[in-house]
Amino acid sequence: MNTRIPPQDAVRMTIYVGESDRFEGTPGYRAVVQFLRAQGVWGATVLVGTYGFGKQSRIHATQPLRMNQDLPVVIEVVDRRDKLRRLVRETRRGVPDSLITLEGVEVPFPVDLGQDEETSEH
Repeated sequence: MNTRIPPQDAVRMTIYVGESDRFEGTPGYRAVVQFLRAQGVWGATVLVGTYGFGKQSRIHATQPLRMNQDLPVVIEVVDRRDKLRRLVRETRRGVPDSLITLEGVEVPFPVDLGQDEETSEH
C-alpha cells in the first residue's frame, strides 16, 4: 500500500546519544531503535560520529587501538508529526541524557507502509 504523506505532516526526529549510554544493560541506541520499531515507526537509522562533543563539552573522537571511545551517535527517524510527538517522552526514558529534536521534512514520494519482511537484526 502506498500512501502520500502531506508535507506538513512529515517530521524527522533526531536523537543524539553517546555510544556508551545504556538502558537496562543494552546500548541506548539499540534500545531506542527496538522501541521505535515496536511502535511501528517507518524506520530508523543509527549513525556513529567520528568526532564531537555533548552537553559536558568533552571531546569524543575515534582513536586507533582504543576500545572505549564513547563516540557520538545520532538516530534519525522520519514519520508523521503526531506519531513522533507522542513517542518523544517515552523515547527519552531509554536514554535520559539524550537530546531530541523534531523538524519538519518533505517526503516527495509515496511511502510504502506495508510490513517489512525482515524480522531479525543483522
